[in-house]
Amino acid sequence: MRLRRFAFPLALALIVALPASLVAQAAVPRPIDWPAMQDEAVEALRQYLRINTSNPPGNELAAARFLKAFLEKEGIQAQILDTAELGAGRANLYARLKGDGSKRAIALVQHMDVVPVTQSSWTVPAFDGVLKDGYVYGRGALDMKGEGIAHLMALVALKRSGVPLTRDIVFVANADEELGSTGGIVFVDRHADLLRDVEYLFTEGGANSFRNGKLEYYSVGVAEKRTFWNRVTVHGTPSHGSRPTKANPVPRLVAALDRIARYETPLHVTPGVQKFFHDISRNYSGRQAAWLSDVTAALKQTDARDWILSDVYWNAILRNTISLTGLQGSSKTNVIPAEASAELDIRLLPDQSPEAMIATLTRIVNDTAVHFTTLLAPKPPFESPAGTDLFRAVERAAHERDPGAFVTTSMMTGATDRPSYRKLGIIAYGLSPFKVEAADEQRGVHGNDERLSVQNVGNGVRFLYDILRYAQ
Repeated sequence: MRLRRFAFPLALALIVALPASLVAQAAVPRPIDWPAMQDEAVEALRQYLRINTSNPPGNELAAARFLKAFLEKEGIQAQILDTAELGAGRANLYARLKGDGSKRAIALVQHMDVVPVTQSSWTVPAFDGVLKDGYVYGRGALDMKGEGIAHLMALVALKRSGVPLTRDIVFVANADEELGSTGGIVFVDRHADLLRDVEYLFTEGGANSFRNGKLEYYSVGVAEKRTFWNRVTVHGTPSHGSRPTKANPVPRLVAALDRIARYETPLHVTPGVQKFFHDISRNYSGRQAAWLSDVTAALKQTDARDWILSDVYWNAILRNTISLTGLQGSSKTNVIPAEASAELDIRLLPDQSPEAMIATLTRIVNDTAVHFTTLLAPKPPFESPAGTDLFRAVERAAHERDPGAFVTTSMMTGATDRPSYRKLGIIAYGLSPFKVEAADEQRGVHGNDERLSVQNVGNGVRFLYDILRYAQ
């Protein structure tokens, strides 16, 4: 009887003595009408796609104003930044949803610009936000305005539901990711104070493998290759094409390019890539499963090596790559030019040196008349760890949706703004909240009839909402 008499006062005293952050976590979030949230997200995406932010010139200031108005309607203050530094019509945007500050913040980063469009190759207007057959069409639907709206609506859902937050959620939208990454670079350089408490960051760069309606795996992008564009140039003596001369720079350039094209870069397995292959080996059987479970050993076997390297993505994450993409000689058939040049799209593995690559190419070409000029210097290398609180939150949310699925690490062969943020010590991840058919992704990203399904929009918002909730 005595224990019962004092049970309520004792319990009340214990609650009063608890830290405020623990008491806050006992609060019950308000329910969310997810079908209505999906409809709202789809409409927001359609409006966002109607803002033509083709880069060049960008026009991200208009997109930043759209995002700012949307956030402030929800009571989330936003700032438009860096308009002077980025130039006319360009801007970055920053907002923050406050938590109790007991843990460090999580940042959601998107880019507002998109690549240009050849409208004649599309079946619908690229900047009308067309809703058709269960899909939202428009340039940027996949790269990356669709993901940006998922960021936006997940943030709004957290605010509306009143989920107790131990971490602030930072929302950043950058300009100029598609060309020079100046938006991300300027934001990090000028506003490091706004990021000083950020522990984790999500942006594009994840790759969930979804083929023929079947999910093969979720992936969190922990690394990316370093873009190292170069121009190869040979100088000569201009003259009339009817009088051939050994001073013609074109044959010399062609010879150099032939040597580069025939050069096979060495294979190199990074720790994250080793883990990736080991993880996905469970989707295979027999000797293929055995090969992938230890890809370093498999690459020493001819049959295993041939099979692994036949996949263009696997080949690209196992070596530095060089693609010959542009040629420039004479503008007239009957004129020998004074100069001939070509452009190389070089992508380096995170732990590889640009200086070593140029030294190797110089040795292979073996011609003092051939000169290399860097067009785009590589960003800082980065590789983020797995096994963090945020990585585990992704795993939990993924397993709830697909109990048999697994989450692995991946390396992006393209480029994002992550390296700019990683240099501040932020653990930067690539994450796609969507399950997009591989054929749609291959065709639509930087291609034609880019689209995202209505179902993906709704599911993507809820997936991100759950990840952010579980990471508290």
